[in-house]
Amino acid sequence: MDLSAQSSRELAADQIQTAHPIGRGPSAARHAEDTAQAETFQVSSGIVQVDFDDSENVVVNRPSRKSSFVAEQVTQEPFAPAYGGFFSHMFAPLRRRYFIIVGRATLLIIVLMWASLPVYWGALASSANRTGNLNAWFIDRDGSRVGQGLTEAVQKYSAPGPSLNWQFIKAPNITDDSGIIDMVLQEQVWVAVVIQPNATNRLALARTNGDQSYDPSTAIKVYYSQARNEIATGNYIVPLTTQMLQATTSAYATSTAQRVFAQINSNGQPNSTALQMIANAPQTISPAIGWTMVNLRPYQAPAAQAVTLVGNIFLCIFSFMMTMANSTARDIVSPHMAFLPYLALRIAVPLIVYLPLSASYALVNLAFDLPLGTKFGAGAGFMVFWVYVYLGMAALGLSIEAMITIFTPRFTPFFLFILILYNVSPVVLPPELQPSIYTYGSGFPIWNLSEALRTIMFNTNSHLGRNIAVIVAWILMSCGTMSVLTWYMRRREKRRLCAYATQGKTKASAPSLSMAEKGKEKTVE
Repeated sequence: MDLSAQSSRELAADQIQTAHPIGRGPSAARHAEDTAQAETFQVSSGIVQVDFDDSENVVVNRPSRKSSFVAEQVTQEPFAPAYGGFFSHMFAPLRRRYFIIVGRATLLIIVLMWASLPVYWGALASSANRTGNLNAWFIDRDGSRVGQGLTEAVQKYSAPGPSLNWQFIKAPNITDDSGIIDMVLQEQVWVAVVIQPNATNRLALARTNGDQSYDPSTAIKVYYSQARNEIATGNYIVPLTTQMLQATTSAYATSTAQRVFAQINSNGQPNSTALQMIANAPQTISPAIGWTMVNLRPYQAPAAQAVTLVGNIFLCIFSFMMTMANSTARDIVSPHMAFLPYLALRIAVPLIVYLPLSASYALVNLAFDLPLGTKFGAGAGFMVFWVYVYLGMAALGLSIEAMITIFTPRFTPFFLFILILYNVSPVVLPPELQPSIYTYGSGFPIWNLSEALRTIMFNTNSHLGRNIAVIVAWILMSCGTMSVLTWYMRRREKRRLCAYATQGKTKASAPSLSMAEKGKEKTVE
């Protein structure tokens, strides 16, 4: 192109800059330059339209045929969002997305209900039909008329509804009740009914001598441990044992009273002396035989139920809240950290945070005077209690921490519900009152934590070693699962980023190739 053409182009560019009201700054200069290099161009400024004819080297100014773009920008009203009803036409795409989200959530919750609620319902549904699995001992240490009569009465006893599994133990070598008490405390049996030695002789002497100090309740002692499971003992052990003893001792008292009065009137003349003795000690006729309930491990702190059952649910929820907060904070640093430091951060931070959380939880229980010093003493008992609460929180919290890796914060609440329900279901009742499938609870954190806390507070049969082993195993398993899932998700993210980068390079190289080809064509021309 010759010199005159170039000067004409520069003149056109100057005219455009003068005419265009927004022609200031780099963007305007670039726009003017691009326009000047075009063979035919138009600029709408609201004032002038410039045409360049390369063949005649003439610049012609004509009035614009349409309103200026700049003028439109200046006079246009500020953008105001549109408002309308939920079912308005303009809401159609948003309404569709809204219903999809709500519908999916509803479907997932329904699936969650059917996958988890039957587990808890099943743990309670058949408990009344399984009382026959609760072992109960009937031990005759009298060996005479009272012991033999009551044993026969219990063997013939049959009542509608639930009943215990009564086993009749002969105890010729038992010198005292200490061995029987140990068996109850070691959870070999739920309840032991023991007819005391010489029960028959003491009753006969009291009738003969008119002993007013005779206490019928000393004839039988019933040993049980309420703290082993307060629900089972309150709903089944004590009521069913009491029902059986009432029926059998009343029947025995009636039969012996008939026999005694028959002996008094054996010659047709009542024995006034015997009648006088019975009048002095009427308890030797009715009830004649009674019993004493001996609660070896009383569940004396009602607030303890908040620790052994509901409190474990609270621990799980607190751990979940900490996991969600840690996930939000972790997103800030995770893109800039290598794998091993990042994994160490994921494991170490929760374990450190659980220390003050578990201490606070333990102090709340201490404020309500729970008997934390029953087994180990006040100070040591509190420390042991804190250790087990901390380990339980770590076992539950790290499992949530591991699963949030794949479930993401959106679906982790679903896992939380399953974790709570499957942990709590085996704890509600003892294994004897549940289907055999619920024995899986002995390998879960809440079951072992609940059993350990019962031992600390009420000195029940100790399985502390097994309890801590199961809880620590859950912690280690969660750490391993978290490591594997973190590695997998990082590897997956790395592959995705590599694929995205490769795709971006491919798209970027395509325009470059086309521009190069166009350049080659111009060079050939």
